[in-house]
Formats: sequence, structure tokens, C-alpha cells
Amino acid sequence: MEYEVVIGLEIHAQLKTNTKIFCGCSTAFGAEPNSQTCPVCTGMPGVLPVLNKTAVAYAAKAGIATNCTINRVNRFARKNYFYPDLPLGYQITQFALPIAEHGHLDIELSDGSTKRIGITRIHMENDAGKLNHDPMRPISLVNLNRAGVPLIEIVSEPDMRSAEEAGALVRKMHQLVRHIGVCDGNMEEGSLRCDANVSLRPRGQKEFGTRTEMKNLNSFRNIERAIRYEINRQADILDNGGEVIQETRLWNADKEISTSMRSKEDAHDYRYFPDPDLLPVVIDDAWYDEIAGGLPELPDAMKRRYVEELGLPAADAEVLTSSIELATYFDACLASFGTKPKQAKLAANWVMGSVLALLHTDGMDLANVPVSAPMLAGLLALIESDVISGTMAKTVFDEMAASGKEAKVIVDEKGLAQVSDTSEIEGVVDKLLADNPKEVEAFRGGKKKLMGFFVGQVMKATKGKGNPKVVNQLLNEKLNG
Repeated sequence: MEYEVVIGLEIHAQLKTNTKIFCGCSTAFGAEPNSQTCPVCTGMPGVLPVLNKTAVAYAAKAGIATNCTINRVNRFARKNYFYPDLPLGYQITQFALPIAEHGHLDIELSDGSTKRIGITRIHMENDAGKLNHDPMRPISLVNLNRAGVPLIEIVSEPDMRSAEEAGALVRKMHQLVRHIGVCDGNMEEGSLRCDANVSLRPRGQKEFGTRTEMKNLNSFRNIERAIRYEINRQADILDNGGEVIQETRLWNADKEISTSMRSKEDAHDYRYFPDPDLLPVVIDDAWYDEIAGGLPELPDAMKRRYVEELGLPAADAEVLTSSIELATYFDACLASFGTKPKQAKLAANWVMGSVLALLHTDGMDLANVPVSAPMLAGLLALIESDVISGTMAKTVFDEMAASGKEAKVIVDEKGLAQVSDTSEIEGVVDKLLADNPKEVEAFRGGKKKLMGFFVGQVMKATKGKGNPKVVNQLLNEKLNG
């Protein structure tokens, strides 16, 4: 392309508090319209906001996790604009003194490279309500259940140069806020959504081009598709000698096109001023240490530990840290089983294979999975000690998932323990070779693929309980001796 793409993101994450940011109304999703409201969040005259302390702690957690500086004194401002679902006529947000700023996140791209994306600021604010547009009549119904729900807005630097990079940042942020427990990340419910600012400039030009804002993108797929569409739309305008207009646009996911919503405002259009009803927020050393100390090991640190200390491939580490729940399950399994590289790889294979398959098939989550991490560790210990084979272990795992019983109990009840007694297996091997002289002659004549036949027959004769190592060793000795 003759143009360079410049992208900055504003990611809105709903904080996972039980109540709204300035009142005691519930934040639970899916309640009857306007059933979770009070005079504060509906903007009645004379009411005063009271700040939710947990929301502040969660916002600070997000700032620390994104390598930001936490402003120990920060304050709220009023952002003035009218919209039918904004009952106050202004939004309580942060402007000149946000809670966090000057951070960064490193994103991983499809070619294996990494790129550092700057985080300009993170600020707290209250959400607006929601308009439900009637498909049959020219009216919209206002639901204020969401009005006053606590948000953080994470504003990136304009450091991204492609839709892929923008998608990678949103995925990374989605993973991070869920990992530290400040947001559930449910994009379908609007818990995490994104505005993308996109502009083009001729390659080599330092000044930014005119930007447009793609508003309220609520899936990874829509984010990348909307940005690609906007890049092509702006390029067509510039190629034909036109000028890009600064505006806010809405993405129609069904038609895969964007439409103009309104002209894009600048900061001065909102007439920001400090909110007179709210004191500055002061985070002292003791509270800061409490917040920082409550953070779990972050995903990037987990990945490094899995690769450097456990010897796992980077691809395994990426999957295992895709959610805090999966990483916690894996670590709990290792705590009971062992942390040697060979043990870690065996555990990783089972977690990424059978455990994830069980979750996807039965639609459950790790909080209620019938095979707990210690139970899986017990199964792996039986494999490691050659009590059961890897093949037999899959049968045992399925029985564990169905019954909730421990692996050792199932093995003992069903007599599934592996036969490792050399003399017992040797008798089976001798009989097999005696009964199949033609195959033995063919193998010794060069048809080495017949080894699979011999192994299969021994395993069949032992009802799958013959130790494969012993079986292969004896066959090799007798056929090649």
C-alpha cells in the first residue's frame, strides 16, 4: 500500500463489581428493564454519588498489570453531552488526572514476532444506559439498568499498523483483565467492547491523517473486519482525490459495512470540568501495596515460567495461559504430580487434550469439571509408573469423567492394571511366534512393518494390558536375536 495505517484503540472493560460505581444498585446482567435503578443512577435532582472503593482497586489493578504509573491522587470530571440513555446529561469520567497512565503491553503476532503497544491512560467512568430500538415502530425504549455500571477505558497509543495488530491487543487485554479478575470479558453481554480510531497517511509522512472512530465493536472478528473495511474505505477516498471526514461510524456486522453515526467530537466539545460532587481519590502506600499484592502471576510471566522452568514448548505455554482457570488447573495438577520437564509435558498434553475436549463436549467449565486437577495427577502417576498404558489411561479418564471416581479405584475395580511381568508376556509372545511361522519368516526376510502385527496380537491376547515397552523388547529380542 502507498499509505501507512495508524490505529489507536479505546477498550472499555466493565469492572466485575457487585454494585454500580456511584450507587448500590446491582450490576447483574439480564434483569428486567429498569429494575436495577435508583435516584442516583437515573439522575434525579439533588442526589449525590458515592464512589465504589472496589471499582477503584480494580482500576488500579488493571493499571499495574499494564505497566502503568498509578496516579496516587486522581479525580473525576464531568463530560458533557446529551444522549437519551444518559439521564444526568453528562458522564462522570476522568480527564486531566486519570488513575493510570504511561504503560504498555507486548503483543504476539502470527509470524512469531512481538510488538510493544503503548498504553496512554486508563480512566474510570460510569456507563450509560441502553436504547432498545423497536423493529416494528419508530420508537426506542430506554433501559437504565446499565447506567452507572463501572467501566475502565483503556486508551492505547496509535502504535498499531494493521487490523491484525489491533486484534492482538484486544485479545491480550481480554486475557489480562479476566486473568486478574477485574472483568468477566463477556463480549456478547457488552462487558468488554472497543472503539477503533483509524487513519491513513502517505508512507514517510510524520503527521497523522484524519481519523475516524469505529464505535462499539464487541467481538474479535468484528474488530478486525471493521478496521480492514475502514482502511479500504479511506484508501478509496484518498485515491480518488477526496478528503476523509473526522466522524464516528457504526459497524453493521450482518452487511459487513460501516455507516456514519455523527461527526467526531474533540475533547473541548465535551466541556470537561472537575466533578464538584466527588473528592479527589487518594491511593496511599498501604492501599497501593494491598492492591499490587493481590495481583496473581500475570500471563506473560506464566508463559516464561512454563518455557524456562518446565521446558514446555512456547505453543503449549500459550494455550495453557489462555485463561486463568486453565493455568490454575494445570499448576494444581503439577503440584500433585511433579514439575520435572517430562512430567510437565505429559500433564500439558492431557490438559490440552482430554481435559479441554471434555469441557468442549459437555459444555462445562473448570469450576465443575468432574476430573479435578489432583484426580488427573493421580491418573498421570499411574501412567508414569507403568501401572497402565497411555491407551488404557484414556479409557480410565472417560470412566473418571462419568463416575467421579479416582483413577486407582477404577483400575483396581476393573482389573485394568498393566501386565509388566516378563515371564507372563514371554509365554504369550512365544505362542504367537509359534502359531505364525510364515509371518516370522517374512519379518526376518525384511518385512519389518510386520512388527505392528505382532505387537497388536500380543496386546489382543493380553486384553490390552500388556506393557508395550516389555512387549516390544521381547519381540525385538526373539525376532532379531
